[in-house]
Amino acid sequence: MAMLSGLILNKAHWLRGALTGIVSLLAACASPAQRVDEQAQELGLVRQILWGTDFAHVAYRNDGSDQAGLLHVYLEGDGVPWLTPYRVAADPTPREPLALELMAQDPAPSLYLGRPCYHGQSGTPPCHPLLWTSRRYGPEVVDSMAAALTGFLSRSRHDGIVFIGYSGGGTLAMLLAERFPQTRAVVTVAGNLDIERWAAWHAYGPLQGSLNPAARPPLRSTIAQLHFVGDHDDNVPADLMHFVVSQQPCARFIIIDTFDHACCWRNTWPSILAQLRAVVHSSGDKNDTHSCALEQSGFFRVTQGAEQ
Repeated sequence: MAMLSGLILNKAHWLRGALTGIVSLLAACASPAQRVDEQAQELGLVRQILWGTDFAHVAYRNDGSDQAGLLHVYLEGDGVPWLTPYRVAADPTPREPLALELMAQDPAPSLYLGRPCYHGQSGTPPCHPLLWTSRRYGPEVVDSMAAALTGFLSRSRHDGIVFIGYSGGGTLAMLLAERFPQTRAVVTVAGNLDIERWAAWHAYGPLQGSLNPAARPPLRSTIAQLHFVGDHDDNVPADLMHFVVSQQPCARFIIIDTFDHACCWRNTWPSILAQLRAVVHSSGDKNDTHSCALEQSGFFRVTQGAEQ
């Protein structure tokens, strides 16, 4: 009898182990888009499709996105345009969507706006690999994202926009901000604000067909800008971006010691949101519609622990 019980127990352990292996295998086989969907659901975000020009955009919103007031629009990094230097990715969807995680910490009405051809849409016409490689910031990308956001705003009660972009999402934040008269602020985290210098520094080919924020006119002086970069960022080094920000009329450039491209923005995000709230509140108190909302602009360095 004891032998039979032992056999049954061993079989149960084996079955549990097999089931765990099957679940792990299924998770590994899930597409990048499916994994982002699952992560968004776990974070309590709601998925929806927004139509741009010729493209469908996967978007996620939080519970407060239908409330009145400012809308925070989160823009993700470039994801995985290339698998190797010579092989384009079939699906550029980010494997680690940092902007999505940052938005989940934001109590303000927020929308995570996906790019054309990302989040499982790469095989849908008129998608083409150029739209997530050299033309990732091209007019057709920015036009479609602007159209998708315009459609969302037409069905909401928001009276202002804050664009928040991580990495290549910072590029798009700058390009979109100039198109919306209701833009109140732009926040970039490790943002690529000069794609020409960035490509040259990495010895990449030029992003032909993309728009470069550094070559655009400065944003309106009424748009407050907070640009954060890590002192240890070897993807978007601070030295490459400082000059671009210095040409903006109402901008802070904040270098955080010990931070790099990915670490440790999650931990410091509540502090950055508090700075943003103070800036936006200050702009709301100003009667002069042509003045900068920042009491102090320019260059700042912050010493902060790098625990993640």
